[in-house]
Parts: sequence; structure tokens; C-alpha cells
Amino acid sequence: MKNFDIIQKKIMQPESLSATLSLWRFQQKKIVFTNGCFDLLHLGHIDYLSKAKDCGDILMVGVNTDHSVKMLGKGNNRPITDQNARATIIAALHFVDAVILFDEETPYELIKTVQPDVLVKGSDYLPEDIVGYDIVRKKGGTIMTIDFLQGYSTTKIVNKINEKK
Repeated sequence: MKNFDIIQKKIMQPESLSATLSLWRFQQKKIVFTNGCFDLLHLGHIDYLSKAKDCGDILMVGVNTDHSVKMLGKGNNRPITDQNARATIIAALHFVDAVILFDEETPYELIKTVQPDVLVKGSDYLPEDIVGYDIVRKKGGTIMTIDFLQGYSTTKIVNKINEKK
């Protein structure tokens, strides 16, 4: 199998999600879930996602669709990179096991489906304010926050590019 095909296989389709989750559960894998836009992948994203992977066996990343990013109000020109490119770039990271796009403002329904053992977000959130906290706590899972690598953000990159114009 070619490398690009391997990467594409990591991008889950909703119709195959249940079977894949069942297999991982049968294998007693600890499933970690996190999410984000991941527009203009940078060192802060890599640091965050690699630390999320350290929290379990399987790292599943929910990626906002283009429509979902627009709902978040990140700006008229966002996302810069389209959803398929963003999903593929995230899937190309060796420590990411699965990527799934979600079209809602939050990944609440996706978290309800995935039922992760560990839910991870940045430490700019209080654990009880993280979307899906109630779902994961109810099943006895863990909510973890990870400190961001200071000085890295997509907004800072965009601003720096705009300054050079």
C-alpha cells in the first residue's frame, strides 16, 4: 500500500466509525479524542497532538469542516486550508491514528458516538467546561488538559503574513 493511501485510510467516514470503534474496544485500546480546526498546522499543534497521543493507545482527532470553522467566527478568510487538506495533513502525523470531520459548531455528537476513554483539550479550558465532559465522566473516563506551546497560533501566523503585505 502506498503512503498516501495509508494516510487516507486514517480519515474515517461516519459509516465505518462504529465498526472501527468496536475493533479498538475489542482490542482493549484506550481511545483518546481531541478536536480542532488545525488551520495552518504549526509547531504548537504538533506538540499538543503528540502529548494527546501519550494519554492512550489510539488518538482520534475531530477536525472542523469548513462550514463548522465559519460558524466559530474565526474570520471571513478562515479557514485558509480546506477541510480535506486539513484532515489529510493531520492524518499524515504518525502519532494520529484516526481523523474524522465534524460539521457542527462543537464535536458533542461525535464525542457521544466515540465514547472516548480520554478527552483532551488545551489548558485554556477548565475541564468541566470542555465539550463532552459530561459524556466522558459518565462512562468513567478521564478529561485532560494540555498546556499550549507558547508563541504559536494560526492567528499569529496570519497576522505576520498580513504585516508583510
